[in-house]
Amino acid sequence: MPLLALAGMVALFTSGCAGPEQKFGRGMSNTFEITRLGEMRRSIEQTAVFESPSAGYTAGAVSGLNRSLARTGLGIYEIITAPFPPYHPIWTSYLSPGPVYPESYKPGLISDSTFDTDTYTGFSGGDVAPFIPGSRFRVFDN
Repeated sequence: MPLLALAGMVALFTSGCAGPEQKFGRGMSNTFEITRLGEMRRSIEQTAVFESPSAGYTAGAVSGLNRSLARTGLGIYEIITAPFPPYHPIWTSYLSPGPVYPESYKPGLISDSTFDTDTYTGFSGGDVAPFIPGSRFRVFDN
């Protein structure tokens, strides 16, 4: 009975509202930052470009690890507090609301039959492995 009451309360707080869904999705995206390492790659790149190449792999890596851990912690917080307001992104003075990527890489669609239009002819395009850090291989990118 307590489990049923808890499920009823969760359904009451989350049904019909786009806010909890967006907050939960943002939290899931931020929680998996630790495996994606977008903040790490961006910090190394930005530090190497704007400070010095040697500082990119030292200070940039430390800054990137700090930002990745902060984004992961923020994601866990947003998942836990998803049913409760406020639903807008928080802590935006330090982290952007969405995932970040290095300037040298802009993600595209995964090369998959869901997104490819020429699957019956054997030709397709898109990112081959965007989930692997540093992967920039694209098929038929014009």
